[in-house]
This record gives sequence, structure tokens and C-alpha cells, in this order.
Amino acid sequence: MPSPTPSPVIRPYRPADRAAVAGVCVRTAHHGGDSRALYPDERLMPALFAEPYCHFDPDLAFVLDDGTGRAVGYIVGTADTARFVEDFRRTWIPRLAGRYPAPEPTVPPRTPTEEMIRLLHHPERMLVPELAGHPAHLHIDLLPPWQGQGHGRRLMHTFLDALRARGVDAVHLGMVTANTAARAFYDRLGFQEIRVADPGPLTYLGRSTTVG
Repeated sequence: MPSPTPSPVIRPYRPADRAAVAGVCVRTAHHGGDSRALYPDERLMPALFAEPYCHFDPDLAFVLDDGTGRAVGYIVGTADTARFVEDFRRTWIPRLAGRYPAPEPTVPPRTPTEEMIRLLHHPERMLVPELAGHPAHLHIDLLPPWQGQGHGRRLMHTFLDALRARGVDAVHLGMVTANTAARAFYDRLGFQEIRVADPGPLTYLGRSTTVG
């Protein structure tokens, strides 16, 4: 008899998942699509939006395992954005400064890569006063073949459960406003827009950690 098809499962992140999680990040970092044409250095986007969360908050990192041990999606985040920013400034930036030196503050970025490196060196951008009532924040990504099957909802509920167990009442995220597919996903999960004074290209969304 043929072997049964492996079933996907959600499980905690493991250090062995690092390369797979980075690959998912790279292939979804441009409005949900492949970012390699914009950011040829494939270490850059994971260094901003995936790896520091796995490093500082591994207990809040979960992956969608395709059933063979390979991560094909993830959700990562922090329970305390202010603490995360402090850790990022104190220990994460020095780890990367040799590869991504701080840009001159008076020179505007000329390429998408330079723009992201500028963000890397300015973690305080995450400290938005209007988000203080939603102290946790998250990033969630799934490879396209695994989208639209309920896995994103399950990942989100797993993350919300973990936050609630820590006594965290509310969470936020920032998404590129142009990514309308992502907005529809978050709307279905009960996220609501949080108005901020200077959102730039982002829309901020938040919700309680109560799953219902």
C-alpha cells in the first residue's frame, strides 16, 4: 500500500527551521510575493522581519510544518514591543552592522535595499504612540501554495493563545496598505484599523488576544 500523504501541522519553531523560515520571508516580503528582484541580498528581509523574533521571543514563534519537517509558513512576534525595540537596538543591530553599515542620516535611500537598511537601523519606528494599548505585535507569512486553506487562521489562533497565556490583552501589526489580499485576511480574523498620525505606507491593525 502507498504511504499516507503527510499532514501539515503547526508546531513551535526550532533552530533547524531558520533557513526555511528565511526562505518563506524572502518569497513573501513584497506585498505577499517574491522579494528577490527588489532585495537581491536574501539575508536582508529575514534579518528585519523574521530572525530577530525567533532570537528574542522563540516561545512566540510557530511554523506550519508540511508534514515532512519543512516549514512552509510561520508566525512570529513579541509580547512587548518596547522591550523588543530595546533588545533590537542593543544587541541585534551590532550583530548585523558589519554586513549592513548604518547609512548617512542626511543621504536619502537610492534603492529598496538602502531603504530597508535604514529601517534596520531605526527600530524606534515601531514605537507608535497610538499602538500603546496593543503592546504585542506580529508577522505572519505562508508560501502561496499553502494559503487559502485555513492554515493562516490556525497559526494566528496559536499565537493569540500564547499571548493570552502570558497575560497580554491586545496585539497589533503593520501591513503595507497596498497589500489588499492581506487586509482581507486580517479583516476576517477580527483585526480593526488603528488610526495613527503618520502611518507612511503602512496600515496598522489591532485586536484583542481573545479567540472567538
